[in-house]
Amino acid sequence: MTETELPEPFAGVLAGFERYLLAERARSVHTVRAYLADAEALIYFALADGARSLTDIDLATIRQWLGEQSVAGLARSTLARRSATVRTLMAWALREGLIQENPTLRLKAPKRQKTLPGVLHQEQMQRLISTLEADASGGDPLAVRDQAMIELLYAAGLRVGELVALDLDDLDFERRTVRVLGKGNKERTVPFGKPAAGALQHWLNGSRMALYRQGSGAALFLGARGGRVDQRQVRSVVGRGFEVLGDTSATSPHALRHSTATHLLDGGADLRAVQEILGHSSLATTQIYTHVSVDRLRASYRQAHPRA
Repeated sequence: MTETELPEPFAGVLAGFERYLLAERARSVHTVRAYLADAEALIYFALADGARSLTDIDLATIRQWLGEQSVAGLARSTLARRSATVRTLMAWALREGLIQENPTLRLKAPKRQKTLPGVLHQEQMQRLISTLEADASGGDPLAVRDQAMIELLYAAGLRVGELVALDLDDLDFERRTVRVLGKGNKERTVPFGKPAAGALQHWLNGSRMALYRQGSGAALFLGARGGRVDQRQVRSVVGRGFEVLGDTSATSPHALRHSTATHLLDGGADLRAVQEILGHSSLATTQIYTHVSVDRLRASYRQAHPRA
């Protein structure tokens, strides 16, 4: 769980909180790791202030902990996550009888900054796809796979973790949809277009079998050794593609997901439809892309209008 063992009863609190996040909240391993690190940081802060149990961590302590991090220049998005961690921790602790009252009920979370990683313009996305098509035309199985992965990431607005978890039977070519298991084990069905369907068929019609090994199973995308492709490999493929573009601030595969949402809204898609495609539980999360679209519209206006 952590490199440094906490004294009891705090070590037991973190162990129980970890079980709760994994078993009842169905959080991803990455999210659980972040929540536990946040909770541990709060506990060490409280220990230095003389706390002996969770009941000693009051609202003033939590505010002071967050305040010092804010002064130190921590990003508002990180502070917001840490506030969410403390709320979740204390609500769970109250339910378990570890504390008598929840000190976070009057805790205000800092507003998240409405910023996004670099978003590709449609022309940049087309250049990226054209480069991948050219590479795949030689028939190299990995190049064919790379084109299919990026086409599907962009077409369906998938997270990298969702992409690597796909199996063969998650694809429905007749309806051109893909079944996706998202955050919190929530399943959704997402459409994809003809270009992605073509790239996927190219991958499945021979190239996948060239990488297939005994034990490959039903994984849709395979690595060079025949195992299921992992997130690190996908990030490497996307990173190389962005380097070839050379004129983008995008650095991670998540930029493709952001580009999907932005391009859909630019094209007139309904916000609710974009929410369903991306698998956001809250419409507020999706609304950030409306700001991106408006900002780009303003930038185009200022550049092109003679009286801007």
